[in-house]
Amino acid sequence: MNPRLLLIVLLLVFSLLLTLPVAAQDDLPAWEDLPAEEWTQIMPGGDTICSIGTPYAFFVRPADAPSDKLAIYLQGGGACWFGDICSLNVNPTFDPFVDDSDEPGAGGIFDYENPENPVADYNVVFLPYCTADVHLGQMEGTYTTSAGDEVTIFHQGHTNVMTVLDWTFAEAPEPSMVFVAGSSAGSIPSPFYTEFVAEAYPEARVVQLGDGSGGYRNPPLATAVFTAWSTMDILTDLYEGITVDELTFESFYTQVGAALPNVTFSAYNTAYDDVQIGFLQIGGLADFDLWELLQANYADILEADPDFVSFTAGGELHTILGRPELYTYAADGVRFVDWLTDLLAGETVETVDCGESCDAPEIIESE
Repeated sequence: MNPRLLLIVLLLVFSLLLTLPVAAQDDLPAWEDLPAEEWTQIMPGGDTICSIGTPYAFFVRPADAPSDKLAIYLQGGGACWFGDICSLNVNPTFDPFVDDSDEPGAGGIFDYENPENPVADYNVVFLPYCTADVHLGQMEGTYTTSAGDEVTIFHQGHTNVMTVLDWTFAEAPEPSMVFVAGSSAGSIPSPFYTEFVAEAYPEARVVQLGDGSGGYRNPPLATAVFTAWSTMDILTDLYEGITVDELTFESFYTQVGAALPNVTFSAYNTAYDDVQIGFLQIGGLADFDLWELLQANYADILEADPDFVSFTAGGELHTILGRPELYTYAADGVRFVDWLTDLLAGETVETVDCGESCDAPEIIESE
């Protein structure tokens, strides 16, 4: 489709926004007013915004019965940090809107009909992603394409996330257990925002899981994107002394994990995740083995947080938390869903790796 026509179509879709119940800026609901077992879209207004200036929104689903368990999920959807991939008219590598395509699906942890769903009885706050900055930007960027055209992107992911977290901390029932998770672009910042969750809920047990971003071991790429998005401006005191040239994707694990020993930090990846490979190539990396990059990043994290655990499956599938493969993918004879269930239950879990069988996923169907 012609890129300009695509933009028109996307804008029309956005204008028809969502058949879900909607709460507008001046009418933000109290938690007790939200219908149980339904997704409600909330448009917080204020300073929240998507990449090209359209409104931001998030989704909330209270459990079917009163629950003291809370899941906070950060959606993925690409990123951009230079002209051609930031332009909707050239080769965009990100989702620019929150529209009906961002409504939580019915796969993975969002499959409430599956009896094996480990978060079926959780209250859920779902944070869509539309700012092209892996939820870690706080600036307005102007980029120039290879054709000389300028494009402006509102990298306000941090503003959006903190707005949703502030609402959640004020409105959600006090939890005894919090699961902080994110997939793809939402995976990268999940340990960063876990710091704020742990601070808000000091008595709760907190478990973090990053899904599908563990192989980004490319310091020049990290420097380029964190500079483009002004990420240094949002860092907390835990990052004191770290320069933009030293900030890496795994720094969010090492800094927060070392500071919060009572929080469980974890990661899921496939050994040859095709999306991670693609973004590493866009970032200029060549002749690499993704599984080896994963192992190197895990080693750095373990040095700072010896309790960090990971699950690496075979194959190239990107992310798992929102997919039906959550219930069938396995490695070394262990199904991921069983591993995740034990992790959330507070059981001791070991790191699982596909080892010498990483080319394809191991599949174990439920009994």
